[in-house]
Amino acid sequence: MLQLHYFPSTASMAPHILLEERGQPFELVWIDREHDGHKSAAYLQLNPNGLIPVLVDGDTVLYEAAAICLHLADAHPQAGLAPALGTAERAHYYKWMVWLTNTLQASLILYFYPDRWADDAAGTASVKAHAEARVGSLLDQLEAELVRQGGPWLLGAQYSAVDAYALMLCRWTRGFARPARSLPQLGAYLQRMLARPAVQRVFATEKIGQPLV
Repeated sequence: MLQLHYFPSTASMAPHILLEERGQPFELVWIDREHDGHKSAAYLQLNPNGLIPVLVDGDTVLYEAAAICLHLADAHPQAGLAPALGTAERAHYYKWMVWLTNTLQASLILYFYPDRWADDAAGTASVKAHAEARVGSLLDQLEAELVRQGGPWLLGAQYSAVDAYALMLCRWTRGFARPARSLPQLGAYLQRMLARPAVQRVFATEKIGQPLV
């Protein structure tokens, strides 16, 4: 059985949503992040980076949330979480998944961990401010894409793994001065995501409180 090593409201949320969307049995393994469970010797054997999540699929051990999401969609194509191979839609699916993890998520990490890039309070404050501004411009890009597509989901008519990932990252902006939910298209999009039964099950399991996004 698939095992997802997770901690609530972290990068494990998107894979958790996709596991629920697939409708197949899986097991959640709670990692006590607040007490450095992700830095334990046992966990580091699964992910030497000491980061959450990890997916164990038989003999396959995966880390990196985006890689896990891509694998989950491919391993159970009946769930329809990715466009067909070789299509233009599939190409854009790859583009958005990589953009979400490599551009938006990377900027969010700068915001939440500014001390990794600065040596004093003034420096960390500057990094955090620049990161929040950068994230704001990236949210504008998502807003514009939803307008351009004109459909309910990021790829247009088809719900996909990128939507689970986008919800997770947009949720991380809930404490910003200009959160994702405040943009007209993104706000409506996030409400559509919250209406999905799989998302509701994940939020209930992870005991996610207000604000949801």
